[in-house]
Amino acid sequence: MGRRRAATPASGVTASLCIALLSTTTSALWGQKSSEIAVSDEENPPSSSSSSSFNNYHQVNTEPQAGQNVNLLGQPTYGVDVSFPIHHIPISDNYAWLPHNVDPANNPTPPQYVGMPVQYLGNRRAEYDRMIKACEDHYGGSSTFSVCKTTEEDRVEMSIRQPSSMQNYTELGFKKIRAPREVWERVKKFWEENKDRKYWKSENWPRGNTYTNHWEAPTYMVSVEDTSLRGAGNNLKRHIWDAARDTIQEWTGEELTDCSLYGIRVYTEGSVLATHVDRMPLVSSAILNVDQDVDEPWPIEVYGHDGNAYNITMEPGDMVLYESHSLLHGRPFPLKGRFYANIFIHFEPTGHSLRHEAHEAALQASRGKQDNHPHGGHEAEMSDGLPPYIKRGTIEEERWKRSHPGKKKSSAEKDSFTTGSTPAHVAAQTGDVEQLNSVIETMAHLLDAKDVNGWTPLHEGARGGHESVVRLLVNKGASINERNTEGATPLYWSIKQNGVDHPVSQFLMELGALNIGPDL
Repeated sequence: MGRRRAATPASGVTASLCIALLSTTTSALWGQKSSEIAVSDEENPPSSSSSSSFNNYHQVNTEPQAGQNVNLLGQPTYGVDVSFPIHHIPISDNYAWLPHNVDPANNPTPPQYVGMPVQYLGNRRAEYDRMIKACEDHYGGSSTFSVCKTTEEDRVEMSIRQPSSMQNYTELGFKKIRAPREVWERVKKFWEENKDRKYWKSENWPRGNTYTNHWEAPTYMVSVEDTSLRGAGNNLKRHIWDAARDTIQEWTGEELTDCSLYGIRVYTEGSVLATHVDRMPLVSSAILNVDQDVDEPWPIEVYGHDGNAYNITMEPGDMVLYESHSLLHGRPFPLKGRFYANIFIHFEPTGHSLRHEAHEAALQASRGKQDNHPHGGHEAEMSDGLPPYIKRGTIEEERWKRSHPGKKKSSAEKDSFTTGSTPAHVAAQTGDVEQLNSVIETMAHLLDAKDVNGWTPLHEGARGGHESVVRLLVNKGASINERNTEGATPLYWSIKQNGVDHPVSQFLMELGALNIGPDL
């Protein structure tokens, strides 16, 4: 396989995590049109290491440039909006070689560069503009509307809004380790038995989704949920979750419940993964590199809680733990190689701390004293049901309350209903149409009930390819376009697991169901 060179990742300068951009208009967000911001010859940086595009960055800029800081790993740093649009569109063109950066004492900063991070990576803006144009060429776009740009605007807005509203559980927000042996052995065995290209299934990304450049670098799934593959299914998922949970709980100091597990996703040559934060309740997470065939490392870029960017390279068996709800992460630099395969493991904090100070907090509370610990042992007791990882008094609290009117949940309910799976979910998942009919007849409110991952019984029936279950639920009035917490509809899961020609997929499409996939 690849992995032919030592890791020489570049990384990030203090990232301003302000939320001032929330009121930015679309026109201001995108700035000038692509044709107006093309860098002319005189704007191109001089020929030196400071001018290299990212295609050469790992090979050239192994040491910080003049004025460039380093992060805790000793990597050269850069800020947000340097490698990829994160807080603003377009990318910074405040090149390090411009006079006001080289000799600020004698060259005032021009107004258009005030507050803009220094660009150490060359003309990244042109590369990003090319990517968006390719997306629009594929999906269509006009001067008045572009589904590709709309997706980008949503991603950037979320990257500003969400992190500042989140409770963090670790100091830096990420950690690279070797995967626990039981996790690695199970995932590796599954991959070795199913890695033949004939088992790769195309990911069906939603129209205009820009989280990967799938229109030119397709991604594929060798899914641990695809029961047509050897060893796949709920039993494998359960073992992976169970084996990974202790490691991530130890790292976060929090009790965790299963949330989402997907992959193995296979990225192909030229792939880019936009820098983003995950939608809740994907909070405490891990990426496990399963296999790769590359010409040079393909780092995951993360912005730590210290405000610095880090580029972390991985080998098969490496696992990166990360707080995916608040840690900006992506792979904004094109993959150089044949493929790169990862699996993603997500958990949600229950609100019960496993830290030592949680016991002290409980003792304080029992004595009528104030809990002085920032995330002690009592987050689960919030009377309105606000998840413990959303801070009080934040934008996300307001958004959560709007989407959960009158929501209240006791700690007893949380403990007894940790997954949210109902008898209707179980019957739909197993294809037991008679039991499902009986459940819905006696408990009609379960027709569109959602579990902790946002899955309805229709999601379960569609994924399982159970046509009779799907028809029963639809005939009883189930919503065909409900989206789970990852943003996916039942049709998406039917096509993903069973194919577009499957009777369930065809039935849902005849009804006009939407094929919308995960927002990740």
